[in-house]
Amino acid sequence: MKEIKGYNETTFESIKHYGEEGKEFWYARELQIVLEYKEWRKFENVINKAKEACKNSGILILDHFGEMDKMVSIGSGAKRKQKDYILSRYACYLIAQNGDSRKSVIALAQTYFAIQTRMQELTEKEYSMLTEDEKRFYQRNLTRKGNYSLNQAAKNAGVKNFDQFHNYGYKGLYNEETADDIAKRKKLRYREDILDNMGSEELVDNLFRITHTEQKLKRENIKTRVMQTKLITRLVLK
Repeated sequence: MKEIKGYNETTFESIKHYGEEGKEFWYARELQIVLEYKEWRKFENVINKAKEACKNSGILILDHFGEMDKMVSIGSGAKRKQKDYILSRYACYLIAQNGDSRKSVIALAQTYFAIQTRMQELTEKEYSMLTEDEKRFYQRNLTRKGNYSLNQAAKNAGVKNFDQFHNYGYKGLYNEETADDIAKRKKLRYREDILDNMGSEELVDNLFRITHTEQKLKRENIKTRVMQTKLITRLVLK
């Protein structure tokens, strides 16, 4: 898939840190830069909205948003305290969901953290210990759930021809190949599901495509006719 303003899904991995017992976390100040917020005040407003969403979901805020002060240099050897947060992956997901949807990088963050939050049903260590067949089975279940959610979002947007809708998604990911083209390349039988014949890494790519499309439809509240399906999916995959 194309990068968005020089970013891709690995951007969020590059600013990830590990604490005790290998637990992953992100610093809010670093996430602020990646999400293109120039002012801490405005970004902290987004954090507060995310904390409220966390609370409304019945989840303990302190488990995902840890406040901290750190000393930063301000020149001439002087230092001052600077407020920051230690964020869980779920906290980053909520921040992305409450961010400025006009920013392309926010759309990417929403997709990335939505996928990764789903994957947290298994710990990363547990996932890494799975066999390839087990990983493929796990990712296939995620794509199945993702496709169901995408179909609901597409239906709400007015899509009628779902085969056509999904075909444009495949073409965007597979260099203009349709579902039939992919099936022929894989030498599949008639009506054999191509998603059932993918490895775990290819399924992850498709899950990113599926989730990104769903987020785009919901975020922009797209309403369409069948003739506009191609336009929607092309916009989603940019």
